[in-house]
Amino acid sequence: MTPPSDRAALDLLDAYLAALWGRTDPPPGPLRPAASEGGELARWALAQLQSLPREPNDAFLRQVGSLLAEFRSRRCPWNAAALRLLDDTNVFVATGPRRYEDWAHDVRAVLHRSVPDPRGWIRLSWECTDTARHAVPAYPFDPPDASVLPSRLYPLKAEAAVAALAIMAEEWQSEPAPVRARPNRDSVLADARTLLGRYGPAARYWTNAKTAASDPGADFLAAGLQGTESHRFLTSEYVDGLCLFEELGLIAVTDDEVGVFWTIGAY
Repeated sequence: MTPPSDRAALDLLDAYLAALWGRTDPPPGPLRPAASEGGELARWALAQLQSLPREPNDAFLRQVGSLLAEFRSRRCPWNAAALRLLDDTNVFVATGPRRYEDWAHDVRAVLHRSVPDPRGWIRLSWECTDTARHAVPAYPFDPPDASVLPSRLYPLKAEAAVAALAIMAEEWQSEPAPVRARPNRDSVLADARTLLGRYGPAARYWTNAKTAASDPGADFLAAGLQGTESHRFLTSEYVDGLCLFEELGLIAVTDDEVGVFWTIGAY
C-alpha cells in the first residue's frame, strides 16, 4: 500500500502531467516536493520530463502523453492492466466508493464523475467538450434514475464478467481480430481478471447486455461485441456532431466499492 504522503505527491504529479498533455492549467503549488515525497517513481518521472525537448511542441506533447501512460502503469498493476486492455478503445473505466445500501446510487455517482477512485487508481474517461457536458452533465451517459437502473441490468457469473470485460478491447465497427481469435487471447483475459480481481471473490457483477437475461454465464467471448444488444445507458442527444449508437456495460459491486466498465460505439 502506498503511504498517504507518497500518494498525494504522485497524485499531484499525475495531475500536472495530465494538464501538460491536455494543454490546460496545471494544479497550483510547487512540483519539486513530489520528487522527495513521491519516492523513486516520482524522481524517475520528473527526470524523464526534464529530458524531453520542448520543441517542436506537438512532438513534446506526444512524449508527455507517453510518459503519463508509463507513469500510470508503473504506479500499480491494476493501472497497467487497464491501459493495456482498454486504452485504445472508446471506453469509460472508473471505480467509486460504496456509500449507499442501494448501490444504484453509487453507480450513478460514478457515471456522473462526482466521486474519486477510493484507491487513487487510474480512470479512463470519455473525452468530451464543455459543450457536451453543458448539454448532458453525465455525458456520454444519461443514466436512469436509481429506482429504474437495476431493471436494466442482469447478473453475471464471474467468468462471464471476465469475458464481457475482455471483449471491450474490441472495436465496434470492422473489428479485424476479435479477442477469441487473437494470439494474445490468454493475455487479454488475464488483464481482465486482474481488473476484476480488485473487487475480490465476493463481488457481484451486472451487465446491461440482454443476452444475460436468460443466462448469467453467457459466452461473451464467442459472440464478441458484434453479438451484443444492450439496454441503453448512453445519451441519445446528438452533441457536437457525434452519434452514440452501441454500448456494453459491466458493473462490479462490493461492500466497499462499485466499479463501472463501459465500451461505446460512436460515429
